[in-house]
Amino acid sequence: MTFAVRYYTKTGNTKKLAEAVAEALGVEALPISVPVDEKVDVLMLGNSYYAFSIDPEVRDFIRSLDKEKVGRIANFGSAALLNSTYKKVKAEADKVGIPMVEKEFHCKGEFKGLHKGRPNEKDLADAAAFAKSLMEE
Repeated sequence: MTFAVRYYTKTGNTKKLAEAVAEALGVEALPISVPVDEKVDVLMLGNSYYAFSIDPEVRDFIRSLDKEKVGRIANFGSAALLNSTYKKVKAEADKVGIPMVEKEFHCKGEFKGLHKGRPNEKDLADAAAFAKSLMEE
């Protein structure tokens, strides 16, 4: 099974998670500014809520994906207040015909003093374990 990791971050929290996920999978974590040119079974997509939705850059990135190159999208991320972006990412993935992995990884992220130190070492280990679990599917 082949994987790619792309992420979008404003605070650096999702980048930390992306690096843990990528290391577990033996690939490089790259920002969404780098297109997915290679064929992959699973695209690990790291993102978060910004102003109660996914960032427009994340939306545009998903819309740019080629369903002939990306088998499925696995969602992961962190947020200070809101939880999962899964439904928002899935809505965009549905528009381009790319299915989502049904499970995801989400943890708290530090923002303006909330959830200080998150994602922490346990969060990073849990994100890596999530990625490894997808290798077994």
